[in-house]
Amino acid sequence: MKQFLQTSIVLFSLAFASAAIDAAELSRSQVEQLLSKADKQHPADLRRKDLTDLDLSGLDFRNADLWGADLRRANLSRSNLFGLTLDLTVMTNIKLSGANLANTSIFGVSLMHADLSDTDMSGSRVVAIMDGANLSRANLSHVDWAADMKNQSMGLMRASLKGANLTGVNFSHAKLGRAMLKHAKLNNANLQQANLYSADMDGADLSGADLTDADFSQARLHDAKFSNAILTRTKFDGAKNLPELH
Repeated sequence: MKQFLQTSIVLFSLAFASAAIDAAELSRSQVEQLLSKADKQHPADLRRKDLTDLDLSGLDFRNADLWGADLRRANLSRSNLFGLTLDLTVMTNIKLSGANLANTSIFGVSLMHADLSDTDMSGSRVVAIMDGANLSRANLSHVDWAADMKNQSMGLMRASLKGANLTGVNFSHAKLGRAMLKHAKLNNANLQQANLYSADMDGADLSGADLTDADFSQARLHDAKFSNAILTRTKFDGAKNLPELH
């Protein structure tokens, strides 16, 4: 059975596409005008707007409402989205390299193949599909990307990072319980005190990663690689298919 999260994202995307003919189409200059007049009490109304393929790099969206906006293939590199609620936005193939996404909420979203390299996503709450995304060197400290255990009747809703590039990321103090990390590249990543309880890490590459005080209890680790990883006080209680560690 397909995961509820993936199914809901597909259904939402189809619904959004069917309504696209009615969606507003804005240029960069129009977006800039809206942002220039906005404040916290009167945010720029970009809600469910069609912003596909736009170059919006370097803009400050902190006073914007982007809920449900269509941002496919848009370029938001180096943009400031600090503290925003980006739930149900459409962000497949988006460019967010170097953007500030700290303390954001991203729920029920597809970020497949997105460029999130060098982003600051510290303190964010994310339940999204990020398969194949590039998050190399991103600051992911203190994130809560653990599964949403409140919706078990509808299926396990969790962060999916299958095949994602997480090389050199800072995952210190991260909550990644039950996250999907199959074949993710975590080379030289910082996972100090990260909680990966019951995470699916089959085939993940953690070579050279700092796993000091990390918790892999009940995690799936078939064919996972730990060469040259720092394993000081790392917990593997009940881990499944734990490879031989040296």
